[in-house]
Amino acid sequence: MINSVVLVGRLTKDPEMRYTQNGIAVTRFTLAVDRPFGRDEQGNKQTDFINIVAWRKTAELCGQYLSKGAPCGVEGRLQSRTWTTQDGQPRKDFEVQADRISFLESRAERERREANRQGAPPPAPTGGRPPDDEPPGYYEPPEPMDADDPFGDQ
Repeated sequence: MINSVVLVGRLTKDPEMRYTQNGIAVTRFTLAVDRPFGRDEQGNKQTDFINIVAWRKTAELCGQYLSKGAPCGVEGRLQSRTWTTQDGQPRKDFEVQADRISFLESRAERERREANRQGAPPPAPTGGRPPDDEPPGYYEPPEPMDADDPFGDQ
């Protein structure tokens, strides 16, 4: 069986990072991904909003380097979750469990985007190669997930 997902899009809001009771980092964010074909009645591109979950070091790096509007690539697998609401209604949701995250903007681009978001003048472009403290594009996949649910969804 194959369960493989590859997405490229932009974050719809800042990632939400938490820790499980066992101290394992977990970050959730939503990725806006434009559909390659098709437009709505007004001629606008159609967009899907995909929930992403990252664990451990990948989660910490996402919390540190990603923010609303940031472009990123995600490789992972689709996973479904079921739970019952407080009023007894069964619910089901799908999310991508990220194995690898690719940060698709340079440090200078990120600083400019964040400055524009906060209304400050953007820093001057520096050009050249990104500094060595810039995160690499891919990280090793996380170890299997724990049953802890720090977001209280289940």
